[in-house]
Amino acid sequence: MSLAIVIMAAGKGTRMKSDLPKVLHEANGKPLVAYVIEKSQALDPAKIVLIVGHQAGLVRQATTSFPVDYALQEPQLGTGHAVMQAEPFLKDFEGEVVILSGDAPLFTARTLRELIDFHRSRQAVATVLTAEMDDPTGYGRVIRNGGGEEVLKIVEQKDATEEEKTVSEINSGVYVINAAELFSALNGITDDNAQKEYYLTDVFGICFGKGKKVCAFKVADPNEIRGINTPEQLREAELLLQGEKYL
Repeated sequence: MSLAIVIMAAGKGTRMKSDLPKVLHEANGKPLVAYVIEKSQALDPAKIVLIVGHQAGLVRQATTSFPVDYALQEPQLGTGHAVMQAEPFLKDFEGEVVILSGDAPLFTARTLRELIDFHRSRQAVATVLTAEMDDPTGYGRVIRNGGGEEVLKIVEQKDATEEEKTVSEINSGVYVINAAELFSALNGITDDNAQKEYYLTDVFGICFGKGKKVCAFKVADPNEIRGINTPEQLREAELLLQGEKYL
């Protein structure tokens, strides 16, 4: 089955304390989004769609050497709304969609392949890459169905109950979803949440509610799912990217 990659790169990144789009901040002389695109290319996808928004022109300019299509998210109304913008580019696509974040450059192509293999072997319609965190504060929690491989829902920190906040398994923001199920479920999400945004993670609950198989695959090394939101986190990622392990 063929693959398409959707990379979310529309956000401002206000905590970076810079007017530069977050995905264009550099680690070891290379924009963060370039790492994500290069690792995506290693999967030999049929198509890569880059979701741009904040300072879209700058992001386009920095990525013109890559074979990507650009989908504009304007205004930015959440992660679910972002992926909706990719639908026209994948209208006739019948394979699987891998969704990545342009500010998370540490995952490896090997981990993505393992995620896809797991997804296919379980015949799931959607699979989320997860990690165990000693301090999961601020992350979305993955709520498994009875503690097994299947996922009941993913709940954001601000919408989680006190019991759900005790869960240490977190959402990495990396997903593989069958294309038809993805866009069908996106039609059903709403902004009825604390942030008043359209959450991509609501897709998982919708699929589960329809009786579809939704799974979670836990990464062995939590460093791989690190996103970058602050200058301090950028420096930490830069050090990790200096080793071959995360390239």
